[in-house]
Amino acid sequence: MTRTPRRREHSLRRPAVLAWLRMARVFQKIDTRSERFFRAHGLNTAHFDVLAKVGAAEGMSQQELAAALLVTKGNISQLLGKLEQEGLITRRQEGRTNCLSLTERGRALFHELVPRQEALIADLLAPLSDDEQHELLRLLRKLDHSLVP
Repeated sequence: MTRTPRRREHSLRRPAVLAWLRMARVFQKIDTRSERFFRAHGLNTAHFDVLAKVGAAEGMSQQELAAALLVTKGNISQLLGKLEQEGLITRRQEGRTNCLSLTERGRALFHELVPRQEALIADLLAPLSDDEQHELLRLLRKLDHSLVP
């Protein structure tokens, strides 16, 4: 007696679920490559994110940074403490607000690493044409704006 093959589980999934799973897989692969790049420079993803955000908007408040990175005030305090110890950022008290700036060393790292990280991401997305990259961006932006945190 021959058995009929079982339907593969993925054939029962909706396209939305398959797209989400694929998006998570692609993100994980890119994140792993990025993490390797950051580690080679003595950073991790969270440290790089702080460096990139503060470098792009010197003087931003600690609260603005926490909101931009979608992390808690406690997490941002820990991150900033570590980067302060490493001589990459400074916190300046203005009233009840901590304003953030990069040190000279932090600025040098920002100018070295941010363009290289952007080039890495561009290389990883290079299999998509420019038009496809624009369409992907449009679709992700549409989805992002429809989701309430």
